[in-house]
Amino acid sequence: MIDFGIYGAQEPRIFAYRCPQCHTAYYPPPMLCAKCSNRRDPSGIVYDDWEKFPLEGACKLLTWTRVWALPEGYDQPYLLFGMVEFPNGLRASGRLEVESPHLGMELIAWVAESSERPGHPVNIFLFSEAAARPLPTNLRCD
Repeated sequence: MIDFGIYGAQEPRIFAYRCPQCHTAYYPPPMLCAKCSNRRDPSGIVYDDWEKFPLEGACKLLTWTRVWALPEGYDQPYLLFGMVEFPNGLRASGRLEVESPHLGMELIAWVAESSERPGHPVNIFLFSEAAARPLPTNLRCD
């Protein structure tokens, strides 16, 4: 077995950020905290660096939609997308991997690398019912 860890290959992740002054969590991160007006400096040189933490795990489905008009290159008739809320109050959108979604259902959020669109692969949220994460055939997880 080849150990690709030596090349810096990592599991795909999406991060949320926490203000160092008032500890308010954000996703996506703003440049200015809405609660205490603390500035976020992505370089970390001028202002304190904001705490970065992975956004995954248990969440609740707030709303969802089925998209029929997919761009060229998709071999599926439609995709399901949803908006979820995490226990810490942060909200995110992503692809639903659920047969019959209903509002308020408990889901598991995880991150996968998607190479479906042209250009470089991107990390996306996937929401499924079970902790076992079945991978769609058109996604690649490293």
